[in-house]
Amino acid sequence: MTRERIYLFDTTLRDGQQTPGVDFSVADKVAIAGLLDEFGLDYVEGGYPGANPTDTEFFSGKRTSRSKFVAFGMTKRAGVSASNDPGIAALLQSCSDAVCFVAKSWDYHVRVALGSTNEENLEGITASVSAVVASGREALVDCEHFFDGYKANPAYALACAKAAYEAGARWAVLCDTNGGTQPAEVRAIVEAVIAAGIPGGNLGIHAHDDTGQAVANSLAAVEGGVRQIQGTLNGIGERCGNANLTTIIPTLVLKPHYAKRFETGISEDALAGISRLSRAFDELLNRAPEPQAPYVGQFAFATKAGIHASAIAKEPKTYEHVPPEAVGNRRRVMVSDQGGKANFLVELKRRGIVVPKGDARLDMLISMVKEREAQGYAYEAADASFELLARKVLHGLPEYFSVPSFRCMVERRFDANGALKTVSEAIVKVLVDGEEKMSVAEGHGPVNALDIALRKDLGRYQSEINDLELADYKVRILNGGTGAITRVLIESRDGTGVRWWTVGVSDNIIDASFQALMDSIVYKLMKNRELAGLAAAE
Repeated sequence: MTRERIYLFDTTLRDGQQTPGVDFSVADKVAIAGLLDEFGLDYVEGGYPGANPTDTEFFSGKRTSRSKFVAFGMTKRAGVSASNDPGIAALLQSCSDAVCFVAKSWDYHVRVALGSTNEENLEGITASVSAVVASGREALVDCEHFFDGYKANPAYALACAKAAYEAGARWAVLCDTNGGTQPAEVRAIVEAVIAAGIPGGNLGIHAHDDTGQAVANSLAAVEGGVRQIQGTLNGIGERCGNANLTTIIPTLVLKPHYAKRFETGISEDALAGISRLSRAFDELLNRAPEPQAPYVGQFAFATKAGIHASAIAKEPKTYEHVPPEAVGNRRRVMVSDQGGKANFLVELKRRGIVVPKGDARLDMLISMVKEREAQGYAYEAADASFELLARKVLHGLPEYFSVPSFRCMVERRFDANGALKTVSEAIVKVLVDGEEKMSVAEGHGPVNALDIALRKDLGRYQSEINDLELADYKVRILNGGTGAITRVLIESRDGTGVRWWTVGVSDNIIDASFQALMDSIVYKLMKNRELAGLAAAE
């Protein structure tokens, strides 16, 4: 059976840039385009040349080698020919392989938003597509608000899509711009469009996630007959986001319902890099990855309940819908007060910590974890702190350094210019190889000052932590009142890109932060020695 081709269109750099808080530089766009191109997507939409300096500069050169590089813009204005429209000129002057136009397909928007007539809008679609086709490039048209437009006036919405197709557009893309259409509606409307004369091989879907169904709507459109899917990395986009390609692609490739019928152009080797792609993108955005994201999230293949862990140890398929390795992820068995021995044994084995099932030290570790979690610790979210605790209880842990004392001060005062400011300072005494060192540092708050002071001088270990940095800091108050217990989770990373979480709990937020900071440094030193040992063994 010959499989049909599904084409994948990424609009991260254009529609994804509408995400609140996201503002790509030219360098950002170049880096992301490279990641997408390497992964093997069919189309990479880069932005709107002529609309702003960043996108204009980005389209001054070809940014992909395998993927088609797509420029985005509006159809020509009413009353102006395509050859005299400045927007069309900027698109044709860009270094793109294809041009994607956005065109109104809801007559309500034509009248209210454009202030134009239905006929002028149709003429604009036809003339704009014709200009791109005449330039030798591929043309696409995003039929904006198509599904809402179809429900309000089916004949006009169809006329817009047909105008694009008949003028030579490779793709007429049906957009659920407001994100409110339901999957059954999407499929029925797609089928009606195909029945009206536009082949499914020339139709695409562009879904927004305002009801949490952008992925479902995209797949429903495929069931209806479209053969192009538009989406973004990690589902970023305005309001609630766009269809998430890191969810759609593994579903198309790994689920037999789709894999037997369709081919995406994404190889098994490429798919195994999708988790890395997702994390690399979040890293570039300087935001924490969504841990429960399907397929690629840290907890996508995590198991907490003891009975589940026991079953997974025997046969992973019992609680996994696909092998985690297929998407570059891994199985995680969480250790917590809800877990039994199976959880601990699996997690310890993964970390290279060997302990017999009947060893009394294992029972001691389990008891200690459950007791500490009752106090507020969260080892399921702090993998590094768990490993340190496990090694300490089971086999002992070297003391690289100790901190006899530390002090943090916060002072609010007027500076030399008479401006009121708050200053945080920390003093830390560190004992390394019997020598006491004292470090002083100011920071943006007491925890930042403590972090800087603690890592300022660790003697012979200093060079090993120069690339260590705090990536994320989370505080949770576990009970109310002035005597509240505080839990601090810290995410750290180093120059190799490795990340780890540590935890501290106390009725004092500074003390809780200090515990987590200490664990982070000790974990880094311990892992350095493990890697050095492996290198020596090789």
